[in-house]
Amino acid sequence: MSKQRLQQSCVIALAVLMSWGAAAEPSEPIPVKVVVVTMFEVGADEGDRAGEFQLWKERRNLTQTFPFMGYRDLYLDPDKGLLVLVTGIGTARSAAAIMALGMDPRFDLTKSYWLVAGIAGFDPEEASIGSAAWAEYLVDGDLSHEIDAREIPEDWPFGYFARYTKRPFDTDKPAPTGEMYQLNTGLVDWAFQQTKNLSLPDTDAHAKAHRALYTEHVNARRPPFVLKGDHVAALTFWHGALMNDWANQWVDYWTEGQGEFVSSAMEDTGTYLSLSWLNRVGRVDVSRLLVLRTASNYTMPPPGITAAENLLAENKGYSGLAIAVESAYLVASTVVDELIRGWDVYADQLPRLDDEEGLR
Repeated sequence: MSKQRLQQSCVIALAVLMSWGAAAEPSEPIPVKVVVVTMFEVGADEGDRAGEFQLWKERRNLTQTFPFMGYRDLYLDPDKGLLVLVTGIGTARSAAAIMALGMDPRFDLTKSYWLVAGIAGFDPEEASIGSAAWAEYLVDGDLSHEIDAREIPEDWPFGYFARYTKRPFDTDKPAPTGEMYQLNTGLVDWAFQQTKNLSLPDTDAHAKAHRALYTEHVNARRPPFVLKGDHVAALTFWHGALMNDWANQWVDYWTEGQGEFVSSAMEDTGTYLSLSWLNRVGRVDVSRLLVLRTASNYTMPPPGITAAENLLAENKGYSGLAIAVESAYLVASTVVDELIRGWDVYADQLPRLDDEEGLR
């Protein structure tokens, strides 16, 4: 889906929701402290193989259910002000769901923190299955021009290149208008500081065996750990060493060398886009967004296996899904609990690191 069509979808969703909300608006919206954004669930909400949402449903006091226009119902812990959303998979669904929630008159989201907690493919050069990465930069992998690799000029490394430029990685590029978003650096650093020493789950023998195959990547073989690392959001599930090289260069290109590609999924630029529009009309504060992704698989195969073989094997089930969703819950919960515990301060002041006095 093009960005133009995505924006049109968001406008339609907003118009429908506003007409619905006019008839159903409560007298006092419910104040929400933290919105946890998940993207998918495998089957039922509880009791079977867990996707991104299930552990929140099973382990949190989500006693209130709200019918929602989106992919699944909304769940709220009314005592702690924690709301959990499942957007559905893909940029279009995440953008539409975030816009719908942001305009929902049942909730006061003006001071809410938004925490994306989902799985992703990780660059084996940077981290291992089960690891968790806090992103500062979200780079869109779709908004561009493309020529099939069989037709590109001989001196082009890829057929993908930025709009309004003449070749891949042309330095004469326009300022990003959706190609890249930067999150609040201080908030990201604070979240990383809160979680960097966590011991992440590593009990899955299948995941351990898969990590061991990556004999040429030291970080891919490590036990899971928390790091800072940036994100490519693209609707196409890409895979392979060449595409992995493109993702690294694409992040470097759009962040002017400040970002480091670590994770790849689909939704997060759509999430940011809707929050940024909602921010413009005072419904949310986009500077309160955090994006956490955990590694369920790698973005390229180990030695001796082709990209096609590895991708087809992953289609049968991600090798690290179980520990990835556990890591996402553990790391995200640590930050959620700290935000709620310190709400007297964090309602009006974003958490930050202070060089002299430590955490605030």
